[in-house]
Amino acid sequence: MVEGRGPAPRLALALALGLPDTSLTSALASGGREHYGWGVDRHLAADTYDALNANTRATGNWKKGKSPDFPAWPRPKRTAAEPEQKKPVSVADIFHRLTRR
Repeated sequence: MVEGRGPAPRLALALALGLPDTSLTSALASGGREHYGWGVDRHLAADTYDALNANTRATGNWKKGKSPDFPAWPRPKRTAAEPEQKKPVSVADIFHRLTRR
């Protein structure tokens, strides 16, 4: 709310909390644009895939030292250009990231 104009803070908070977990706003709050589209379902699918591969490797009937190396599910990675953030992301930071070009 700027100078008493605009939506009420309670409404803005309700709208932000109602966004899907795959939205760009949620991605920026999670760490960056590379998390865009990564909701709870995709994180669970990646973890399940990796757990199944680890279980297959651990319980398989392989010759000694000959267990196959399964590829991990590709996950979002932080780019080298962006330093790791030490402070929590504020609404103003998210707004500046959304409006930059």
